[in-house]
Amino acid sequence: MTMEDIKLIEVKEDILADNDAAAKELRQRLKREKTCLINLMSSPGSGKTSLLLKTIEALKNDFRIAVIEADIDSLVDAEKIAQAGIQSVQLRTGGSCHCDVSMVTKGLAAIDAGAVDLIFLENVGNLVCPAEFDTGATKDVMILSIPEGDDKPLKYPLMFSKCHVLLINKIDFLPLSDFNPKLLKERVKRLNPGIEIFEVSCKTGQGIDRWVDWLKKTVSDYA
Repeated sequence: MTMEDIKLIEVKEDILADNDAAAKELRQRLKREKTCLINLMSSPGSGKTSLLLKTIEALKNDFRIAVIEADIDSLVDAEKIAQAGIQSVQLRTGGSCHCDVSMVTKGLAAIDAGAVDLIFLENVGNLVCPAEFDTGATKDVMILSIPEGDDKPLKYPLMFSKCHVLLINKIDFLPLSDFNPKLLKERVKRLNPGIEIFEVSCKTGQGIDRWVDWLKKTVSDYA
């Protein structure tokens, strides 16, 4: 047998194509149901859950909110959300480093998406795999914390390219760091000129109002 006789099957391309088609259908369904799904992505330790809790506190009197938590293991984040009085569902991915649309659909079935206005998907924590899979979300949002450094757009360009919003979290750490916000924004804007960027801090509350205003407008567009 020669090299010419070997058949190459691009399994990943097929998987992504099938996922993208299902995600498009889900996005259309959510739009009909007037439900906004926000896909939150970040590295572990970026402050994703803390920021989510701060955001929920600011919005819970305006919208009916639910949260889908995705982790390789553990219920800890879903328990924190439930303690805040918000309906939550835990997706245990069993080793998978991302959420795909089939997982999200299962999560939505457990919370009745048509009965809420705003759903947050807290994706599995990393900057690689989650960027590759369309979840069917209305908007994709990523969080980058100050301690992670301003070079991440150079290392993970796909994540920064696909997101509608970048939240620069833990901005209160800036005086203790050599993080360069101006350089970061230049790098991000080269990849994604239309992205919205908000500097936020869960500790001081800085920038949370601008982020919440963006969410209110986004949800209202689907109402």
